[in-house]
Amino acid sequence: MEGRLRRAEEDARLKERIEAVTAIAREMGLDFFPMRYHIIPADVMLAIGASGMPTRFSHWQFGKAFYRMKLHYDLGLSKIYELVINSDPCEAFLYEGNSLLQNTVIVAHVLAHSDFFKNNVYFSRTNRRMVDSMAASAERIRRYEIAYGERRVEAFLDAALSIQEHIDPYGTARETGFWWEDADAFYDAAVVGSDRRIEGSDRQGEAGSAEAPARGDGRVGGGDPPGKKRRWGLFVDLWALDERLSGNDGKRSGAGGAEAEPPARRHFPPEPEKDVLLFILRFSTALEPWQRDILTIVHDEMRYFWPQLETKIMNEGWATYWHRKIMQALPLSPEEAIEFARMHAEIVKPYPGGINPYLLGWKMFEAIEAKSGREGMFEARELDNDVSFIRNHLTEEVVRELDLFVYGRKDDVWQVETTDWTAVREALIRQRIGGGFPIIVVADGDFERRGELLLRHVHDGPELDIRSIEQTLPHVHRLWGRPVHLETVLEGRPVRFSYDGIRHDRNVLA
Repeated sequence: MEGRLRRAEEDARLKERIEAVTAIAREMGLDFFPMRYHIIPADVMLAIGASGMPTRFSHWQFGKAFYRMKLHYDLGLSKIYELVINSDPCEAFLYEGNSLLQNTVIVAHVLAHSDFFKNNVYFSRTNRRMVDSMAASAERIRRYEIAYGERRVEAFLDAALSIQEHIDPYGTARETGFWWEDADAFYDAAVVGSDRRIEGSDRQGEAGSAEAPARGDGRVGGGDPPGKKRRWGLFVDLWALDERLSGNDGKRSGAGGAEAEPPARRHFPPEPEKDVLLFILRFSTALEPWQRDILTIVHDEMRYFWPQLETKIMNEGWATYWHRKIMQALPLSPEEAIEFARMHAEIVKPYPGGINPYLLGWKMFEAIEAKSGREGMFEARELDNDVSFIRNHLTEEVVRELDLFVYGRKDDVWQVETTDWTAVREALIRQRIGGGFPIIVVADGDFERRGELLLRHVHDGPELDIRSIEQTLPHVHRLWGRPVHLETVLEGRPVRFSYDGIRHDRNVLA
């Protein structure tokens, strides 16, 4: 009885603080979604943090992240104070072990996050009902595990997640198709039969009279041209692709029925395609319908997370700036003021060998305020991502104040390369381009006229890790169904890595 009364009293005090913090945040100009607060135990908080959402599908990678985070939590090395979901209404999760002061700071912090989610242009197209969408997707994947087996579905998820970052987050091809598909209808031939099972009764040379596969998502697949004899079997898509890309399409011309000279080969795709995951989804001939559905789920969820990857420094700096301002406006007791000072110092302490986004973003917003006032801050919050934010607003004064420098490895020794503030700015920009991931594009979906997949690394200085390449190519092979290749640059020389389903090859290109 006494415990319930104490808990009710604590809840009432927290409710009063939430109302006070919300009122101050609105007075200061923050514009956020309606808020829902949930107080949860540590294990639940860690589980949500491991997967990024409370309703996402299950996967061993999330379990691995959970146990790593739990170990750090149990050893006192780190602690998750809060989680906030980009949704409308905005869902905020508070750790039940927080003190009243800690939860007050977190409420101020998540209100600023919600303001950022609602008003930053890079979040304008995100699904604000993603919690519900992920719950429905997780249920579909559970049904696939029952139908096809947990191991098979998990192995396919391994492959899908291995390239989940290689998407075009702001493109429209997911809804409308690639821009070149309508103009060049022959590309549809690349996926004739792509929704059929490759294994089983589909053998080369066997006859059949089934309907043409449905165009999943309105784009995948394609029918035969009028009057064209339909081919069946394991290599149906290669026959179609060869005929279409060669320009012959089964037709002859000229005296005596001689074959016409084939036109120059047309590239597939006509230009390098950034959305590797979607390209495979639409044009792989090795995928079953349930596998295409899983790729669609992974693609949509990555598009939801992408703006958060591109605005990490801004988003955390914005929330840090505002939780400090809001807490300074509250009538805190001396004990609470000391507790807040300690908590804030813990949040913004420098990271050894790295960048603390809370600290860097906070200092940059303070610099903008000093130069352009609150109006300049709100404009940056609305229009920038991390790359433009750093390029436009990182100043020499901030670099000097935070003692930032560029370092590298030389002769097996890590050492400072330069403290020049412009070099620091450019190094930070390079780290934040593409959310910090290497840029990989589809260079050829019919490499060497064999239906093989050629990927190309857009080399901008840092080299790819060889071990990661050799671990990832088998996953891409699983998705594409044929040999896959990746071209990159190592030690100044162009190199092509290949995997054919059995072995790896590496060739230096001329």
